Amino acid sequence: MESISGERCSNLIAALPETEFCRLLCQERKRSERSRKSFVLMLVRQKASTLNEAKAALERVVRPIGGMIRETDTLGWFDSRAALGVIFSELGNSELSSAVESIESKTLSALRQALPMNQVETFQITFYSYPQSWKDGGYAVIDPVLYPDLLDLDFGKKASLLLKRLSDILGSTCALIFLSPLFAILAMLIKCTSKGPVFFRQQRLGQFQIPFVFLKFRSMHVATDPEIHKEYVTNFIAGRAQPNPLNGSRRRVYKLTNDPRVTWIGKFMRRTSLDEIPQFWNVLMGHMSLVGPRPPIDYEIEAYDVWHRRRLLEAKPGITGLWQVHGRSRTTFDEMVRLDLRYSRICSPLSDLKILLQTPRAVFSGDGAY
Repeated sequence: MESISGERCSNLIAALPETEFCRLLCQERKRSERSRKSFVLMLVRQKASTLNEAKAALERVVRPIGGMIRETDTLGWFDSRAALGVIFSELGNSELSSAVESIESKTLSALRQALPMNQVETFQITFYSYPQSWKDGGYAVIDPVLYPDLLDLDFGKKASLLLKRLSDILGSTCALIFLSPLFAILAMLIKCTSKGPVFFRQQRLGQFQIPFVFLKFRSMHVATDPEIHKEYVTNFIAGRAQPNPLNGSRRRVYKLTNDPRVTWIGKFMRRTSLDEIPQFWNVLMGHMSLVGPRPPIDYEIEAYDVWHRRRLLEAKPGITGLWQVHGRSRTTFDEMVRLDLRYSRICSPLSDLKILLQTPRAVFSGDGAY
């Protein structure tokens, strides 16, 4: 009876279709962000002369591999059936290196029991862990294997992103032309009221944490110490910052409201968001979009929680966004990230148009700005 039962269970082992497997992989990645429990993705490939031969060889190892994994693990096809994948979830606080060694040993043992030794040697086993180390020299290392939802886009998503880029080019070009008189006036006032350049250039991080030079009108005195801002931002991200009163009113904002580094014309530009006009050049160059999350400074991400990283992955940074029109500096950092992630889910030409139409009201009201 036991052998018959075991044979029936073996016959039930099957690999999930690639679409379903990738969906579950993305779901596991998001669950890991919240639970902080690591998971490991194992990919098994076969080094054959043709793709069809590799697929046929992988078909033969579905049962051996499926028989050695836990019931809570997920077996499925990956990379157009050129690889067989397994998601080993809920690894908890165990050492990933030890877990990987154990999994690899069990996988090789299962293959040796099912195949001749000369065939086992033709298989290649690769492991990917999450949350993995995501910094390399200070910048992100985004492994495309773990992000099929962000990098393997369907035709509809690609068409939407193309339309968004065309809108960015047209919108930023028109804005730079239309605002050129105001551009010249502000540049003259900055130059006449304080020493230093007209523009403030700063390295920011764009989508996938790719660095770029971020432009603003200079609103501070030159050679200022960034430690004031760095300390406040670190506390703000960690939820330790206290809201400050805005101009003596009862309204409170999560922002430095008495920054001694800011010039008098800088305070006016910040209040009206006029200091951000040069960012239309960043949009034209493709570093930013008209609508999207705000691009962070590199030292900000050092204080990010795992799930905060997604705001750097799911959308290109923008001049305006849901945060600017539905909260601005009146929200906590976690609330801001939730708005950014919500935008990435609903992003479309129509949603961008609605946000752009709401932006002038938010700018002219000055609510949450400082």
